[in-house]
Amino acid sequence: MQQKGKKVLVTGADGFIGSHLVEHLISNGYQVKAFVLYNSFNSYGWLDTLSPKVLNEIEFFSGDVRDPNGVRVAMTGVDMVMHLAALIAIPYSYHSPDSYVDTNIKGTLNVLQAARQLNTERVLVTSTSEVYGTAQYVPIDEKHPYQGQSPYSASKIGADRMAESFFRSFELPVTIVRPFNTFGPRQSARAVIPTIITQLLNNVTEIKLGDITPTRDLLYVKDTVDGFLKIMESSKTIGEEINIATQSEISVGDLAQKLIDLINPNATIIQEDQRMRPSKSEVFRLFGSNEKLKNLTDWKQNYSFDQALSETIQWFSNEENLKQYKHNLYNI
Repeated sequence: MQQKGKKVLVTGADGFIGSHLVEHLISNGYQVKAFVLYNSFNSYGWLDTLSPKVLNEIEFFSGDVRDPNGVRVAMTGVDMVMHLAALIAIPYSYHSPDSYVDTNIKGTLNVLQAARQLNTERVLVTSTSEVYGTAQYVPIDEKHPYQGQSPYSASKIGADRMAESFFRSFELPVTIVRPFNTFGPRQSARAVIPTIITQLLNNVTEIKLGDITPTRDLLYVKDTVDGFLKIMESSKTIGEEINIATQSEISVGDLAQKLIDLINPNATIIQEDQRMRPSKSEVFRLFGSNEKLKNLTDWKQNYSFDQALSETIQWFSNEENLKQYKHNLYNI
């Protein structure tokens, strides 16, 4: 599909993956409208850290995906929308599940309704590997059962199925994009890799973690956003739900030890109860299949795990970047 030069709205553009996606779209010749969460500080989140050259290419819209009118206004005049805006922290979803329903399910509904009304050419709805829960078989393909093991994952299952219903009911050109455990520069401290790296770079010798036995399929953010682009550019992906994964796994404990060996071999791991998920809620194994993605697009993994970790450590090692993280606090 010839799409270069078209206008793409990215919701959640101020976040971790969203900011990288904005950069990737611009570098590939797209016009980008960045939907950022309204705030009184005129902050565009991680987009504020981009170069002036890139910032000058972006059209900004401040709003809230929970507001259907604002979403419709933001989507007016765009060709495609990549919907990433969501609440994603699992521990926070345990005590504030209502906000996850409002943002993740109703926010997605607002995007779908506006796309239907405006005849938007393509809609990509961002899912998560958490919808699968603990793997019943591996590698996890798109036919794997869904398991709502946290209010967060339940809200994302609801959003995904709402997106599917709009494709089936109204022939809306929707694709559900399901990244596995994305990491890299700018990631929130609530995620495991920034948690480990920021403690190590601040010379902490006892690295505080939760359960270290679960495995994760760790995907570098630059490969993730390239997956989004490849999916959007293929007509074969309409109406599909597609994993973006490395088709590999590593345990949290082995990951932590690898980072310790790279940064401070004298550090040790301690487990804290407050960082543990409830036992029935913990997802113990995530190991995704990328066969469907490779069959429908020309996506390939461009970064090895070691290369991706090296670039991530380098970014966090920058003093200006590191000081934005409170390494001594448990960030839910």
